[in-house]
Order: sequence, then structure tokens, then C-alpha cells
Amino acid sequence: MFGYILLGIFIVALVIVIANIAIVPQATSYVVERLGIYYKTWDAGFHWKVPFIDRVVKKVSLKEQVVDFKPQPVITRDNVTMQIDTVVFFQITDAKLYTYGVERPLSAIENLTATTLRNIIGELELDHTLTSRDVINTKITSILDEATDKWGIKVNRVEVKNIIPPAEIQDAMEKQMKAERQRREAILRAEGEKRSSILVAEGEKESAILRADAVREQRIREAQGEAQAIREVQQALADSIRLLNEAAPNNQVLALKSLEALAKVADGKATKLIIPSDMQNLAGTVASIKELISDAK
Repeated sequence: MFGYILLGIFIVALVIVIANIAIVPQATSYVVERLGIYYKTWDAGFHWKVPFIDRVVKKVSLKEQVVDFKPQPVITRDNVTMQIDTVVFFQITDAKLYTYGVERPLSAIENLTATTLRNIIGELELDHTLTSRDVINTKITSILDEATDKWGIKVNRVEVKNIIPPAEIQDAMEKQMKAERQRREAILRAEGEKRSSILVAEGEKESAILRADAVREQRIREAQGEAQAIREVQQALADSIRLLNEAAPNNQVLALKSLEALAKVADGKATKLIIPSDMQNLAGTVASIKELISDAK
């Protein structure tokens, strides 16, 4: 019986010991209180708490967190009311301050962000607000990081997600953007037409140059052909004269050649015919030719 009691006590003690073993995950911290008073912050690893005395009051993630806050109404310097929503990237650097520094830290960050955003936008006009997101982001980040440092929170950056102006201003902006798009499209069309005209003109110019080159080449070839023909005719004439001179012709042969030349002239298209001055000797020449032919037979 006593043995069963000891066994029961051992089992209960073992359960208590196991129940008070704490293993803290990576990138996490546990805030521990002892008898209701802050005792220690446990980092990642193995820990054991004293039963019934120590208590883990908060488990804090040390990872960077992202919170998307709902749109907040803000008024610009020129009295234009718009809606702006922000995204805050923050990280807990001190688990103790985060636990005891502020009640509901996320709500505190949201309210601080809205207040800071209203102060910054209140100093800007509408046009400047729409074109100065980087400036707004930098200012909000700097102010929030300084304000949340006492809460154990580091604000890494704040991004203005959307800027929603009033409906009438949105309509005007859309019309302006549409007009700008139409103007750009018209410019692009004009540039395209200009480029097309330039290409057509260049094509016509190149075509005209090629045609002129072809005509010039044709004329050159025709001139070269005519020159070659003249050279060949002159060469043939020179050869005939040379052969005739080598043959030492008598007067009858020369007279025959003269008649052949005269006959060719008479057969031409000339409207005028020039008769040699020694026409009176033509009869004697004919007689000589007749005699020459007879001798040849």
C-alpha cells in the first residue's frame, strides 16, 4: 500500500516537472513573472519554471510584422478631404517593454499613425500630397519609430497604400489623364505617319536613283556598242584598203571600185547625189571595165 502511495507521488511529481518545462521557439521570447512580478525574459531554447510560482504572461514574436490599417480621413492644406490607408512594418525589439509599455500595442500604433498622418497631410496641398508619397512615408516612419521606441517596438517603414480623393476630384483627374493619353496617342500616330512618309520618300528616292543608274548604264552600253561597231567598220575598211594596196591594183580596178562606191551612194537615202568632176571620162572608164571583165573571163 505504501509503495502505491510513493508511486503515485512520483507520477504526480513527474507530471508537474514535465508540465513546467518550457521550450521557446526561434525568433520568440517569453515574458515570465514570479509571484506576479516581472522576473525574466526567456529567449529561444530550453527553460524550466518553478511550479505554482513562475508564470509565462506573454509570448512575443520577434519577427517583422505587417499591419494594414483601414483608410483614415485627412484634410489637406487647401481643405480637401481624402481617404488614406497605410501599411506599417514593425518589429518587437524588447519583449518586456512591449508587454508592460502600452495596452493593446497594435491599436496604439494605428491611432498614432492616423494622428501623424493628419498632421503631415495638413501641411501639404492636394497636388503635393498626390506626388509626395516618398516624403510622407519617410516622415511617418521617423515619427512612429521615435514614439514607439518606449514600447519596445521598432517601426522599420510605413507605406501609404492608397490616396483616395473626393469623387469630383477623381473625375477631373480621370478626364485629365484621358486627355493626356489621347495627346500621347496623337503624338505617337503623328510620329508613325512621319516615319512612314520618310520611309516612302527614301524608297522613292532609292528607286529613282536605281532607275537613273539603269538608264545611264543602258546608254553607256549602247554608246560602247556603237563605238565598237564603228571601230570594227573602220578596221574592216582599213583592212580592205591595206589588202587593196598590197594587191597593187591597176587603173581599171580602181575605176571599178569607184563605180561600186558610186552605186552604193546612189542606192542610199540621200536626197542629193554628188557626181565626180571627171564625169566625161566615165565612158572610157566603162570601156576599161568591160575590157577588164573580158580579160578575167
